Amino acid sequence: MNFGKYVFSQLLDFIDKDVFLRIANKYDGNRYIKSFTCWNQLAVLMFGQLSNRESLRDLVLATQAHAGKAYHLGFGKHASRSTLADANSKRDYRIFEEFAYKVVAEARTCRADDIFGAWMQRICL
Repeated sequence: MNFGKYVFSQLLDFIDKDVFLRIANKYDGNRYIKSFTCWNQLAVLMFGQLSNRESLRDLVLATQAHAGKAYHLGFGKHASRSTLADANSKRDYRIFEEFAYKVVAEARTCRADDIFGAWMQRICL
């Protein structure tokens, strides 16, 4: 029996949810939405990307297979194909674009300045 957090939910913890929700509110991403929010959509799409799903149908089948663990994985409940397709077509893409730019900018500031120089010094010693 698993008593810790799942690896995928630990990955979602690295994402700043407040920044994402601020961007989603800027573009009215959660307006008139009752259950499948922008955050749920991001989590399901990340799950599909990290588990190398090739199609929307494949992604939905994978989330349905983990339906019992969906809440603990971090994406609420599994999404049906029509719900996910509607969310992908109706929500503004700029929500995810702007958030991706923020994550990339944060990753750039966190990276080492001279990765290869430090690596070569360790090898040559």
